[in-house]
Amino acid sequence: MDSIPLALVVGLGNPGGGYAETRHNIGFWFVDRMAAAAGARFRNDSRFHGESAELEVAGERLRLLKPTTFMNLSGQAVAAMARFYRVPPQAILVVHDDLDLPAGEVRVKVGGGHGGHNGLRDIVARLGDSDFVRLRFGIGHPGHREGVTGHVLSRPAADERAALHAALDRALAELPHLVNGDWQAAMRHLHGRGAP
Repeated sequence: MDSIPLALVVGLGNPGGGYAETRHNIGFWFVDRMAAAAGARFRNDSRFHGESAELEVAGERLRLLKPTTFMNLSGQAVAAMARFYRVPPQAILVVHDDLDLPAGEVRVKVGGGHGGHNGLRDIVARLGDSDFVRLRFGIGHPGHREGVTGHVLSRPAADERAALHAALDRALAELPHLVNGDWQAAMRHLHGRGAP
């Protein structure tokens, strides 16, 4: 897939104070920190079923989006904004939690399947395309399938939370590479080895 600059960064999570500190909301944490660093503010944007903000990073104008549809319907918001602003999937970065990575690890993935993540599943279905870029934050796995919902919808313990925030810091430091579509550089730095 050709690398092109990002135009839209989507943080996945669930709306409402009861979900704010849960593992599933790490996508919201990331875009909140992006906005805060740039002095940008999110506003309710009913056209796009979410909260949106605009800022500039590495010379590129970016839109940020936090869907307020709840996780399983995230694609409704993403598709609405992408179509309105004519943003191709390749210029979209979706930030989300990942059960398959240990807590504190962060990976860049370009295209691919949804890996069982309901938010990604809906985005792929509604965009009709899976070529968007993903920023995957590991939250660990509870060890058995029956515990997954409780795990993702609960708050991490203090040590895990510290690891997650350290991962956020590392990913935010790679924003210039991510925004400019230099996935290889971001992968080298975040993955700690050559790009997979």
